[in-house]
Amino acid sequence: MNSQPRSKFSLWMLAWPIFIELFLQFLLGAADTLMVSRISDDAVAVVGFSNQLFMALTTLFVTVSSGAGILIAQRIGSRKHEDARTIAIIAVKVTALIGLVLSLILYFMPTQIAAVLQLPDKLLPLAKVYISIVGGSMILTAIMATLSTSIRSTGNTKGPMYIAIAMNVVHVILNYGFIFGELGLPQWGLAGVAISTVISRLLATIVLLFMFLNAFERKINLADFRIFDNKLLKEVLRIGWPLAVGLSAWVFSQLVIFSYIAMLGASELAARTYMNTLESFCFMLGQSIAMALQIQIAHMYGAGEFRKAYKSVFRALWIAELIVLMNAFVIYLFGGKVLGIFTKEPEIIAMGVSLLGMNLVLQPGKMLNMAFGNSLNAVGDTRFIMIVSLTVTTTVGGLMPYVVGIHWGWGLLGIYGCMIADEYIRGVLVWLRWKQQKMIRRAEQGTAGQRGSLPAAGGNTSVAKA
Repeated sequence: MNSQPRSKFSLWMLAWPIFIELFLQFLLGAADTLMVSRISDDAVAVVGFSNQLFMALTTLFVTVSSGAGILIAQRIGSRKHEDARTIAIIAVKVTALIGLVLSLILYFMPTQIAAVLQLPDKLLPLAKVYISIVGGSMILTAIMATLSTSIRSTGNTKGPMYIAIAMNVVHVILNYGFIFGELGLPQWGLAGVAISTVISRLLATIVLLFMFLNAFERKINLADFRIFDNKLLKEVLRIGWPLAVGLSAWVFSQLVIFSYIAMLGASELAARTYMNTLESFCFMLGQSIAMALQIQIAHMYGAGEFRKAYKSVFRALWIAELIVLMNAFVIYLFGGKVLGIFTKEPEIIAMGVSLLGMNLVLQPGKMLNMAFGNSLNAVGDTRFIMIVSLTVTTTVGGLMPYVVGIHWGWGLLGIYGCMIADEYIRGVLVWLRWKQQKMIRRAEQGTAGQRGSLPAAGGNTSVAKA
């Protein structure tokens, strides 16, 4: 008998807490951007640039955390709770080690890294402060990501949401104090924003750890962190490394794009940073559906509900497409006024409004890509995603923006046009791959073979339906 409540893994029950969490992350980013804009547009450019760098480096531990999340959901679906528990413990240990190495590199080499990535010289002093402090806490980011992914994969998407609420409140309050010298805190400007980020992440990591210890059927004790299973780690890496390579191709293309934009000037870099904030709002609900869909399909796949898993994607996609289009249209209508809250520079506002118009075209392709891409990841078809990302993203999303935006002189709009083409090409490819049902048919054949080899009770030789 399946003791897991079905409602726990319904798309809505999984998606709405993820949406609240993403919305709070958006508020955190918006509050950061708004408060940092009171320091200067240069400070905003540095924060946007640095966040792209941090996102690129997170792919080094996504190999483990994402692979573990998929396997945890699959194992829970197939009732193998001890395996799920062990996978989660191993993932936390390995990602913590990776995060520690990244923290040391970013703390001791912030200026060198920023210079290599073509950050304008006038921004290097600010980058040194922000990257060394926030980057030096990369170990917290690694642990937080793995703890949250593991907890969500058990079907508990509410826990990380509640922690995100508390983290955002703490961060905004500390930001206010450090930037404006209020609440008895020193006025430390951008350094204060960085310290605020580290403190809020540290508190969130501590609470997530306590939640993680109770996330599985059998409580995890600190002594259990000595557990290590080479076979399970290899399985995590088998799914995780292509996923991480594919994601890293996309993230590094974004980092390269930021480098191209930095060549255009600080105003273009600030415009793209403001645009990132508004674009994140457009896609939040769509992204939450895509993330919930991955957990749901991995659970169905582990439980042997292959046909149901296949059809679930199409039902979710059309709802998500309608939502992201509506969001993009609303943001386009009011984008100029919203941008005016962040900056008074007419040049930056004009560029941002132009990008919001192109965002109307971008969002449907992005949703198509994420819905089918996450579904392929959920059933373990991560190598295909890797191949698509390495071929399409590195060329259309990484190299073409330089040709179109810099060499041909189309600037920021040309770069953004290449980003749109990248999303649509990858979206069509993963859609066609999902329709082939390769992993699902393989799993159905394996299940039918196992059942066919079992001696039938009472002489009945029929095979049960998959």
